[in-house]
Amino acid sequence: MTLWSGRFVSGPDETLWRFTTDTSDRRLLVDDVTGSLAHVAMLGEVGLLDDDAVVRIKEGLEHVLDEAHAGRFEFRDTDEDIHTAVERRLGELIGDDAGRLHTGRSRNDQIALDLRLYLRRAADHRVEQIQHLVRVLVDQAEEAGDTVVASYTHLQQAQAIPFAHHLLAYAWMLLRDADRFVEARGRIDVSPLGAGASAGSALPLRPDLVAESLGFRGSFENSLDAVSSRDFASEYVFVAVQTMVHLSRLSEELVLWATEEYGWAEYDDSYTTGSSALPHKKNPDIAELARGKAATVIGDLTGLLSLQKGLPLSYNRDLQEDKRAVFHADDVLTTALAALTGMIETARFDPPPPSSWVVALDLAEALVARGVPFRDAHHAVGGLVAALKAEGRDFTDVTAGELEGTHPQLVPEDVDLLDPKGSVEARRSPRGGSFQSVADQIGELRSLL
Repeated sequence: MTLWSGRFVSGPDETLWRFTTDTSDRRLLVDDVTGSLAHVAMLGEVGLLDDDAVVRIKEGLEHVLDEAHAGRFEFRDTDEDIHTAVERRLGELIGDDAGRLHTGRSRNDQIALDLRLYLRRAADHRVEQIQHLVRVLVDQAEEAGDTVVASYTHLQQAQAIPFAHHLLAYAWMLLRDADRFVEARGRIDVSPLGAGASAGSALPLRPDLVAESLGFRGSFENSLDAVSSRDFASEYVFVAVQTMVHLSRLSEELVLWATEEYGWAEYDDSYTTGSSALPHKKNPDIAELARGKAATVIGDLTGLLSLQKGLPLSYNRDLQEDKRAVFHADDVLTTALAALTGMIETARFDPPPPSSWVVALDLAEALVARGVPFRDAHHAVGGLVAALKAEGRDFTDVTAGELEGTHPQLVPEDVDLLDPKGSVEARRSPRGGSFQSVADQIGELRSLL
């Protein structure tokens, strides 16, 4: 029996049933029972259920909750949704009193509550996962010590930096993602229960009691908004997608670093795969899949936004499709975080030194410090680079005499500027790629974590 069969003479056609039922909400079982327990307690508090009925229903729901936690709850093909399944099982346990559970409630406010409970909990878990990955990046940055690499612009070597500075850039990105989950959680943390189907109830319900017992910071302000809005779900998926985009960028570099051409990283056997045809291969598939899966969750966000764009108030059945996108995006993120964290934690980083060209700007800035206009300094150093390249040489071959001949403001001691490590040590601008900046960032990140 469906929860709405009283109005109908005949039962649903099998075609309708197959098209309209959705099993994706079954993962909300614990949340649905948790919300029901709070709802029943409120019904007792306001006198809509007597004490005996409250006790019987609570005992039945607690039994269902135990089954859910133990993985023993059995769904049936006749369960239209998670709400039907719980009420059906409750009826098997306690009889007719199960029919009192839906007093003052609609599936419209019920599913909104379940999804908020789920996402509130999920947001906390994602923050923990992200923080774990940030710690791993900070640990690897500390392990890198004074290793110097090239930074890149346009995928061309740019300036010398500590390798740690590169790793910490991703730590800061991910920390912002964690902050976004915390902020999104604040908007998720509103109870919609009591809004009913659309306009509340003539019964003396107390939405504030339910909100308080479930640990929400408050209850809804408008019943139509409470049952029809999924902006909280869209925001959660956006944060998940933005985090996946950052993971995808990191993954792109993890893939590049493992190539023979780069040779920056070696990944543990337990976090890589092989080739069915090429015996020598060791593939960074985790990073490649994270990069690929980022595209699929972008699709989840697009679909979820499109789902809502034309809906009149209040609830429409279209919203049944929201959970597929939400759950898929969340599942992809949690597995990507776990896999990439293990991959990076067990990685061995040993990048080769950068080319000598990464100190070109340092030479130009030495001229600027002596009063030469930057454009003139840029032109002089650029001319030296062109001349050296034409001769098949680089900065490692430059003599003090050649420097003096390049520009009258260059002195023999400027040869010392042509060392990439010296370039890093001489850098002064705050938060830039210097060893002191790296040390400060590591300390700050550990403090924030």
